[in-house]
Amino acid sequence: MIHIRPTELGDAPVLAAAYTANWPFLAPWDPVRDEVFFTPAGQRARIEGMLADRGAYPCVIELDGEVVGTVTLTQMEYGPAQSANLGYWVAQAVNGRGIASRAVELIVERAFGELGLHRLQAGTLEHNFGSQKVLANNGFERIGIARDFLRIQGRWQDHILFQRVNEGWEPA
Repeated sequence: MIHIRPTELGDAPVLAAAYTANWPFLAPWDPVRDEVFFTPAGQRARIEGMLADRGAYPCVIELDGEVVGTVTLTQMEYGPAQSANLGYWVAQAVNGRGIASRAVELIVERAFGELGLHRLQAGTLEHNFGSQKVLANNGFERIGIARDFLRIQGRWQDHILFQRVNEGWEPA
């Protein structure tokens, strides 16, 4: 059973352990991280920051009750845009089993439902075919290339941008 739920401060030790165990798998797709990031204190500070930021909606991904990744909306903007950026990862041990696709499906439902968003955007490195498949499975369309979009592994890298629009949505 795949489930997402909002991240809590109590998730810090589990997330620290998950990031540590999966770092060799995640590192090619992530920014350089300092040592504190991989500690419960570092994860707690990160979670506190996201929870204090009304523009972030962090969730953990659970498989049969065990945390196996995260799915997060950031840069949530209301008003005329009604949009957010989407990011996600799953543990190497469960990668390729449809868990990321299901987690993205669940966060899209929440974003377009209870959160009232109209548009989601996600970016992938050009060679991250697995993540591109997750987005395609969830109705995201490719909208272009963003040059030098994010600093990944210490250097600016191009990303393919994708979007999904909540078709037919109108504000109340």
